[in-house]
Amino acid sequence: MNQFIAGLPKVELHLHIEGTLEPELMFELAARNQIAIPFNSTEEVRAAYQFHNLQSFLDIYYQGANVLIHEQDFYDLTWAYLLRCKADNVVHTEIFFDPQTHTDRGVAFDTVVNGIHRALEQGRETLGISSLLIMCFLRHLDQASAFATLEQAMPHQDKIVGVGLDSSELGNPPEKFKDVFQRALQAGFLTVAHAGEEGPSDNITQTLDLLGATRIDHGVRCSDDPELMKRLILEQVPLTVCPLSNLKLNVFEEMESHNIVELLRNKVCVTINSDDPAYFGGYMTDNFHAVVQAHPMSREEIARFTFNAIQASFLSEVEKQRLTQLTVNYLACFEAS
Repeated sequence: MNQFIAGLPKVELHLHIEGTLEPELMFELAARNQIAIPFNSTEEVRAAYQFHNLQSFLDIYYQGANVLIHEQDFYDLTWAYLLRCKADNVVHTEIFFDPQTHTDRGVAFDTVVNGIHRALEQGRETLGISSLLIMCFLRHLDQASAFATLEQAMPHQDKIVGVGLDSSELGNPPEKFKDVFQRALQAGFLTVAHAGEEGPSDNITQTLDLLGATRIDHGVRCSDDPELMKRLILEQVPLTVCPLSNLKLNVFEEMESHNIVELLRNKVCVTINSDDPAYFGGYMTDNFHAVVQAHPMSREEIARFTFNAIQASFLSEVEKQRLTQLTVNYLACFEAS
C-alpha cells in the first residue's frame, strides 16, 4: 500500500504557505534578513513544536513568519513547498496565505503576493504543478482589518481566486465576517473558511449560510450534528481535513479515533491535506500514510480522497476531467500490475 500511496496523484486544498516554513529555511532567512529568532538550532525549533491547542501553535507560527521580509523570501518559501509537492506527486495545490500577518509588520501586500505568485508560475512551467492562490483573513482581528486587506487584494484578482478565514476559531464566529465575505463575493472572489475544528458544528452551518462558503476547511465537528451531516452529504459540501494537524493540536487523541474514514464511507466529500506541514510533521504523503495505517482501506477508497479533491477544487471542468482521468488510469494500471 505504501507504493500505491506514493505514486497516487494528489490534490491539496488546505495548505498555509507560511506553515511550510521549515526550521532550516527559517534560520537561512533570519540570517539573510538579520532577524533575531529565539532559537539556537533547528533541533531547538523542532523541539518547540509541541502544541496543546490551536493557540499554542499560532503563537509560534506568527513568530516564525517574522523572518519573511522580501519578495525573494516568499518566493523561496513557496518554491520549497512546491519541491515537496513534486516529491509527493501533488499535481494541483490551492494555497492559503495570510497577508495580515505580514502587512501588520510593515511588509507590503504586493511583496507577499508577488513572491508567492512568481514561484507558483515557475512551478507550473518547470514542475508541471498547477496551483491557485487563496487569501485568508485572520479571524482574531476585526472585520475592518479584513475589509482593508480585501481592498489591497483588488488589484491582484489575476493572481488571487478566493478568500478564506483562518486563525483562532474560538470566540470568533463566522457572523463576525459576514459583511466582508459578502463584499468579496460581489467582487467575484470564491469563498472558503475554517470551521468545526476547535469550534462547534454550528460554526460549519453558519459558515455555509452567512459566508457563502463553497468549501469547509477542517469541518470534523460535523459528526456532532446529524442534520448537518445529511446536508453535507446531500449538497456534497467538501471538507478539507488535515489528519496530522488534528492529531498535533489534540482535536483527536489518536489517529484511530479520527472520523475522516467514517466520513468518507458515509459519502461526505472529504479530502486529505497537510495544513501547516512544517509544524505538524508531515506533507501530503505522510498524511495519507497516517490515515491508512490507522484505518485499513482499499486502494479504491484511498483514491477517492483524490477524486473528491479534484471535484472540490476551483479548477475548470476541463482540468478536473484531465486529473480525474489521470487518477483513473493510475488506479487501473496499479490494479493490472
